[in-house]
Amino acid sequence: MKKFDKERLLLAVAGPVIALVAAIALTSVVLLASGRNPFEPYGLMLEQASFSDVQVLIVNQASMYYIAALAVALGFRMNLFNIGVDGQYRLGAMMAAAVGANVSLPSFLQIPLLLLVAMLTGAFWAGIAGILKVTRGVSEVVATIMLNAIATSLIGWLMLSDNWGVQVGNNNTTGVMKESGWFPGIDLGADVGEIYGLVFLAVLLGILYWAVLNRTRFGFDLRATGESESAAAASGVDAKRMVLISMLISGGVAGMSGLPLLLGEVHTYSLSFPAGLGFTAIGIALLGRNNPGGIAFAALLWAFLDKASPALDYATPVAYEKEIATIMQGLIVFAVVISYEAVRQWGLRRQQRQVGAELAAAAADNNTTQKEVAAR
Repeated sequence: MKKFDKERLLLAVAGPVIALVAAIALTSVVLLASGRNPFEPYGLMLEQASFSDVQVLIVNQASMYYIAALAVALGFRMNLFNIGVDGQYRLGAMMAAAVGANVSLPSFLQIPLLLLVAMLTGAFWAGIAGILKVTRGVSEVVATIMLNAIATSLIGWLMLSDNWGVQVGNNNTTGVMKESGWFPGIDLGADVGEIYGLVFLAVLLGILYWAVLNRTRFGFDLRATGESESAAAASGVDAKRMVLISMLISGGVAGMSGLPLLLGEVHTYSLSFPAGLGFTAIGIALLGRNNPGGIAFAALLWAFLDKASPALDYATPVAYEKEIATIMQGLIVFAVVISYEAVRQWGLRRQQRQVGAELAAAAADNNTTQKEVAAR
């Protein structure tokens, strides 16, 4: 067992490590080809991340990335590609903001209400793709991509001043939320900033994700269905039901992705609310191998690249474009796919060699036993 556990740990770590090393190497080649120092940008970003205020920004950003990546990972574990996390996240945040601006309850009721609204909105939006898949066989990839576009248009329509929108300068918003819906954070001082209180929601969701998948019958059924629907059906699992439930849960988690920012800082939804979070979450879930610990590391890495990269624009005497960090993020995703497949093939070959060695040893023992019996 100890040998097996060591090999499994090695296989789990090898993929992300190879991907990171490859991404850094390829980014360095790009810098070198452009006549820049291939190592200095990394030092500049690490120096930027050493400041306490930047560290707070990294943690806050990582909390949003982490929740969205958990939503993607839930689909991946079911062998589903929920590409619609971005639409589910934005629609959930917008609905929560609208309710928060028009409903006033005590904090102990207001905050759970907003969490529930965001979760149910995301679940509803993802459930449309789930129903289309189980009833009509529509690919969840196509359905969720189309639902992203529909969500963008629906949000734009709802944000019109004739509907729910409140004009603030040149920006349409849902109006400022009631203060009872603001979630308090950890204030580290005026010069440092405040850590979102809902960072702890991300931690809780990570623990629940691990516990449900690894310690419950539902989690076993979900993983079994993701591995083989026919095998799961043979053991009594309703594969279609599991697909629909998985999409609903994935969408519900996605709907809460924007709440750390919404309840912890901006307190309104506007047309400038961050977009593209769901697509970033796909790369984070891949790098983290759908493991809650791995996803946490990947979310922090992505947030570090986002928040530390502006230092490249102000470097002296030679400035570097902050898009270097974006190049690295893209190369990480590219390298992840290749490295994981290479590690998987390596693992299969190791298993085949081990099985062959064990069979050969068993055959040798059997021949020895037969010779001893014949000698008697």
